Amino acid sequence: MLQELARTHAEPDIPRITDAEAQAMVRAVLRLFERWQVSDAQAREILGGLAARTYARWKTGEIGRIDRDLATRLSLLMGIHKGLRYLFTDPERGYAWVKKPNPILGGQSPVEIMSGGDIFSLARIRTWLDAERGG
Repeated sequence: MLQELARTHAEPDIPRITDAEAQAMVRAVLRLFERWQVSDAQAREILGGLAARTYARWKTGEIGRIDRDLATRLSLLMGIHKGLRYLFTDPERGYAWVKKPNPILGGQSPVEIMSGGDIFSLARIRTWLDAERGG
C-alpha cells in the first residue's frame, strides 16, 4: 500500500551559505586565483565585474557583505577547484589546466571562458569538470 511521505518546507531554516562561510570562500578563492595566475582584471570579471576597489579591499582581508550572486560564483569556483583536484593527482597540473587552450572548449582556456563575466560561464566549466570525473 502507498504511504504519503511527510512534506518538507520549501525553504530551509538556515541560509544556504552563512556570512562566515562566504568570507572563508572569498579567502580560498583569492588563493586559488593566485595559484591560477589570473590577473586582477580577470579575477574581477570572473566574480561578475567586481569593482577594483572592492577586490583590493578583499585582498587586504576587508570582506564586506556577499550577495547571493557572488556567493553562487564563489561556490561554483570552489566546485571547479574540487573537480580539478579529483581529475589531477598533481595539483600543479590542475592549476595550469585553467590557462591552457582546450579543443573541447572551442580552443579557449577555461579562464577565458570564466572571464566572460556571466555566471553561466562558471557553471559551464563546473559542469564540464563534473561530467569528466563522472559526477
